[in-house]
Amino acid sequence: MSLTQRIANAVQNLMRTRRPRPGRLIVPREDDRFRDYPSSGLTPSRLMALLREADAGVLDAAMQLFEEMEEKDAHLYAVANTRRLAITGLEWSIVSAADVDRAAERNAADEAAEYCRSVLAGLEGFDLALQHLGLALGRNIAVAELVWDLVDGRPQLIDIVPVDFTRLAFDRLDRVRILTAEEPVNGIELPPNKFVVHTPQATSGHAARGGLLRVTAMIYLAKNLALKDWMIFSEVFGMPVRIARYDPGATADEKRELLDMLKNMGSNAAGIFSRAVDLEIVEANRGTIGPPYEKLIDFLNREMSKAWLGQTLTTDVAGVSGTLTASRVHEEVRKDLRADDLRREAFTIRRDILAPLARLQFGPDVPVPHFRRRLGRPADANQFAELLGTAVNQLGVELPRKWVHETLGIPMPAPGEPVVGAVSDRDAGAQGSGLNAGLGIEELRD
Repeated sequence: MSLTQRIANAVQNLMRTRRPRPGRLIVPREDDRFRDYPSSGLTPSRLMALLREADAGVLDAAMQLFEEMEEKDAHLYAVANTRRLAITGLEWSIVSAADVDRAAERNAADEAAEYCRSVLAGLEGFDLALQHLGLALGRNIAVAELVWDLVDGRPQLIDIVPVDFTRLAFDRLDRVRILTAEEPVNGIELPPNKFVVHTPQATSGHAARGGLLRVTAMIYLAKNLALKDWMIFSEVFGMPVRIARYDPGATADEKRELLDMLKNMGSNAAGIFSRAVDLEIVEANRGTIGPPYEKLIDFLNREMSKAWLGQTLTTDVAGVSGTLTASRVHEEVRKDLRADDLRREAFTIRRDILAPLARLQFGPDVPVPHFRRRLGRPADANQFAELLGTAVNQLGVELPRKWVHETLGIPMPAPGEPVVGAVSDRDAGAQGSGLNAGLGIEELRD
């Protein structure tokens, strides 16, 4: 990009792009670390009241409940992290807009992509911010603040800080607001180019509805009540009952002494009784069908797995089995969910981070780069290599070498580095360009 174009873009930037406020707008409060623990004594009516409050724009109690749900339910914690790690566990990259849209100007797009890539790679809090935004897969909303500083008179992104969920609220038009010390009830409006707002599963545009934790809230409550009943049942009926029979002529002191012996047997498992005492220990549930709590909890766990993962066969649920074909089908369902989550995340990052970052630096007309996650290498490398050979040699598909190297996990050779299988430029010109020119394996050459 020429110097004249840079100056022109900078002038347009000042005129048409609103500069964000430098420094942090949302400062930590002491109240952020306190919790009301709304799950304690939770009932269906109380749960409905919390969800209605969230619909009305008051998210504090609902967000605290969602946080507790994952802390107290091991299965919910596992499936939630499985869904999120499928996204956050992948490496990220910044792709030039020219690689996505051929109409974009190549030089400007590549320069913007390189700038955004270098800035985000230098932010220590960027990966933490991505983890925080990943929590929106459940709460259905996550907000992070872009912290800017002025460097040589230009806004420079220096950090991305997560915003506590209890600080979020909505106005009457369902717009996100943030509670501050100055506005502890209604909150403040979000300034432009200052916040990242990720709402991946908003229903009819309402970010308080449609989240996976809201979907599984009633299941969590039913499972929590079933666990409590199961614990009470186990305490009352799970231990054997000790029965001692005494003669009708036994005195009150003898009866009291006999009762004390039975109590001591609970801890010492030993006692001394007269031959006249008839002692019997009755096992609980011997020869009877056990309570339905375990089956009920297994059913509720499967319902959680369906809500979060779209299937059940890839989770460890007792008593559930299926064929290998069914397991593969269920795994494909998870891939569909991951693809949708990746698309929504990429849209949010491009809109709220890459767009202001590029436009504040190069002007409002610069091609905005795209955010991508790098999928893992194929499980069967041989099958993937055969697919590449068919695509290149038989179908004539042109594949970028860089993409092939990244997919196979093979680093690109440095200039002048000894390589295996390299084809000289002269040979490549004679044999054809592209991946097909380098398929033959030759001796090591410098």
